Amino acid sequence: MTPTTELDSAGAGEASSFDLTCRPWIGVLRRDGFQDELSLRQLFAQAGELRCVVSELATQEFALVRLLLAIVHDALDGPDDIEAWAELWEDPDCFTPVQAYLDKHRDRFDLLHPLTPFLQSAGLRTVKDEVFSLNRIVADVPAGERFFSARMPDVDRLTFAEAARWVVHVHAYDTSGIKTGMVGDDRVKGGKVYPLGTGWAGGLGGIFVEGDSLRETLLLNLVAADTEGIDFPADDRPAWRREPCRSGSDGRGVTGLRDLYTWQSRRVRLHHDADAVTGVVLGYGDPLAFRNMHRREPMTPWRRSPAQEKKLGQSPVYLPLEHDPARSAWRGIAALVADRLENQGGAEAAARIRPRILEWIACLVTEGLVSRHFLVRARVVGVRYGTQQSVVDEVADDRLTMPVVLLHRQDRTYARQAIAGAEDADRAVRILGDLAADLARATGTEQEGARSAAHAGGFDALEQPYRDWLSAMAHAPDPFEHRQAWHRQTRQTVGRLGDHLITAAGDAAWQGRTCTDNKGGTYWLNAGLADLWFRGRLARTLGGFDPPGSGGSGTGPAPSTDNGPIAPPESDHAVTDPKAHT
Repeated sequence: MTPTTELDSAGAGEASSFDLTCRPWIGVLRRDGFQDELSLRQLFAQAGELRCVVSELATQEFALVRLLLAIVHDALDGPDDIEAWAELWEDPDCFTPVQAYLDKHRDRFDLLHPLTPFLQSAGLRTVKDEVFSLNRIVADVPAGERFFSARMPDVDRLTFAEAARWVVHVHAYDTSGIKTGMVGDDRVKGGKVYPLGTGWAGGLGGIFVEGDSLRETLLLNLVAADTEGIDFPADDRPAWRREPCRSGSDGRGVTGLRDLYTWQSRRVRLHHDADAVTGVVLGYGDPLAFRNMHRREPMTPWRRSPAQEKKLGQSPVYLPLEHDPARSAWRGIAALVADRLENQGGAEAAARIRPRILEWIACLVTEGLVSRHFLVRARVVGVRYGTQQSVVDEVADDRLTMPVVLLHRQDRTYARQAIAGAEDADRAVRILGDLAADLARATGTEQEGARSAAHAGGFDALEQPYRDWLSAMAHAPDPFEHRQAWHRQTRQTVGRLGDHLITAAGDAAWQGRTCTDNKGGTYWLNAGLADLWFRGRLARTLGGFDPPGSGGSGTGPAPSTDNGPIAPPESDHAVTDPKAHT
């Protein structure tokens, strides 16, 4: 939609206003499957009819959801406690007060306001009055890798709606590196400001909870002020209720959620004409240290850092646990559902803390406000930076649907079995990798490539079955029997993959060759022996024993040579009794 041009004395032909409260700029998916673009007023009025926010990148969606949450928290000035939240959950018109709130702060939501432009610094300039390419704020135009981009080779113009979204994103996920210094910034040395880190969200293993509608999503992530483990200072307020940011940093710390969700990690000023944004001035804003922010930031898991504890001489020190883009969310389920006391012994601090947003959902489950059978969709979003955090290498974007019974504070049985199920899959896939390596040894070929390919194939094959098994746990009367069923399914799936590897290895693997063991002895390794080792390892880990090519369970002969039985090499894949996790 092309914005209406308004002329003012600042310059004929320049748009003077783009009011985000009434101009469409946020992409949404409606519940009927159609996409649309809405203003803030429209979005909150129609939140129950919308499925979710959609945008160019998952990271942009994460940043926009946090912006919307800051608006709701501030407009409602709460919720104060879980009872107040329950009233909002039952009220279909719970966001009505947001409309008056947007009226009150309308000037601060004007993208082009001459004095207080939305999340920008009016008058921001470099010594040479440079205006830079929009590539600096558009994250899908990576420096040096533009042939991977949908915007080739540069971004010359952005609609006002697009620019608004990227302004929100740049505060959250901008890269680090050396940046041009701004006039008035006392950190400038030789015209530059040296690296101060990425935007705040760039260092998180971002996670939020998705409901069946955008209304439910916002409410499920709207943490009540009496939630244990999160600080809610009385002076907390978002960026638009603070003095406009100028060059440099005022050195203050973050107050609470509203402040953190709108944290100004950069100083930005858009340049535009009557129809579009044409350039940007971008510099460092307020840096923020990640350590021990677990009582402020709810949308990430946390891990203890022995290196930081040693360096700082204090304990514990927690840092965000970032996502690995190469690792699906189901494989990291322990970071999402493990209770903060799970690994704690005596007075020792926990090694990990699950995201406080899931701790909040656990509270809703424990208090009976959400059914134990309710399926919660955890949206996982993160970034991996490269070359000293100066470029974006990969973006992690995943969803994991899981029953809220996994988050119950008093009953940890289901959570432990879910975690153990993922560990079962991990061990089984590594056993598959051992088979691939043994077959490679039997043919005299390179082992690590074969092992890595088997790992990738195994995790791919188990991903959807695990997700289905996890969702079905919502109605499983006995979590131990449910895990035993997963053992059987995993063993059958990985067993079939093993059959395929052996078939693909061909006659050379069946013929085999002489190999040397760890004690200097020799033995003849071929596909038959490798298969028996493989079945034995699976049996020790998951129970049962599959004879070669059987596709089921049973008992097979012990492998042997002229010198007697040959045992498989020692493996790290230990047997796990399901009830040992209680």
